[in-house]
Amino acid sequence: MAKVAFLGLGVMGSPMARHLSDRGGHQLTVYNRTAEKAEAWVAANGGHFGPTPAAAVHEADFVFACVGNDDDLRHITLGPAGAFPAMKPGAIFVDHTTASASVARELCGIAVGHGLQFLDAPVSGGQAGAENGVLTVMVGGDADAYALAEPVIRSFSRMVRLLGPSGAGQLTKMVNQICIAGLVQALSEGVHFAKRAGLDVEAVIDTISKGAAQSWQMENRAMTMAAGKFDFGFAVDWMRKDLGICLAEASRNGAHLPVTALVDQFYGDVQEQGGRRWDTSSLIARLEKP
Repeated sequence: MAKVAFLGLGVMGSPMARHLSDRGGHQLTVYNRTAEKAEAWVAANGGHFGPTPAAAVHEADFVFACVGNDDDLRHITLGPAGAFPAMKPGAIFVDHTTASASVARELCGIAVGHGLQFLDAPVSGGQAGAENGVLTVMVGGDADAYALAEPVIRSFSRMVRLLGPSGAGQLTKMVNQICIAGLVQALSEGVHFAKRAGLDVEAVIDTISKGAAQSWQMENRAMTMAAGKFDFGFAVDWMRKDLGICLAEASRNGAHLPVTALVDQFYGDVQEQGGRRWDTSSLIARLEKP
C-alpha cells in the first residue's frame, strides 16, 4: 500500500482513482479543478481532498494525473500551487494525459531537477476501459521508476508496458490514434455501403467479423453506427486534439500520414454538423448527411 495522489477526476480519472483505492488498497488524496467534484469523489469513495495540486501531493509516493492537454499538464505541475515543488524527493509522477511527446520530455527534465521521476503513460480503452479497470497503458521513462510504478498502475489496467525513454509512451499513443482513425473511417464506409446496398447490416457484420476484417471497432461500434447512436465515450473534440498532436509530431519526424490528415478533416465536418461531443464512430454521420 502506497500513499497516492490523483490529479484530475474526469470521465477517465475518476474511475482510475477509484480502482487505485478499491483494488490497490492505496491511501488516496484527490484534486480536481472543480473542487466540488473532488469533494463528491471523497464522499463516495473515501480518501482525502486536496484543494490544490500542491496540497494533494505533498505526502504522496506516487502522483497520477489525467487532464486535458499540454497546457493543463503544465498548470498542475508548474503553475501556482503546482505539484512538482511540493512533491517529496524520490516520488514518481505518472501522467496519463494524452499529450505531446515534447511536453513529456520537458516535464521529465524538470521533474529530475526537483529530485523526482516522471513517466508519460497515456491510456487506451476509453471510458468503459477505465470503469472496468482494463485499460492499456503505454509508458515512457526511466526503467527503475517504471518498475516501482507498474504494480500500482495495474490497479486499473490489463496491459501496461514500458516502450522506451521519456516521450515513448506519448509516441505510442499517437500510433494508437493513427490506427483507430483509419479503422473507424473504413468501418463507417463499410456500414454505409451495406445500408445503401440493401444488405442486412447485422448479418453482414456478424459474418465478416469472423474473418480478416475483424477489429475492436467492428465488434463494438458497427451496429451503433448503423443505428446512428454516438454516445459511447471518446468525443470528436478530443479525437481532433489527439490527431492534431499526431500530425504535428509527423511534421517534425518526417512521417507521412495522408489518411490521418484526411480523417482529421472528416472529424471537422462532424463538428460542423453539431457532433463535437459525439463519439468517434460518428464519422458515418457525414456520409449519411442528407
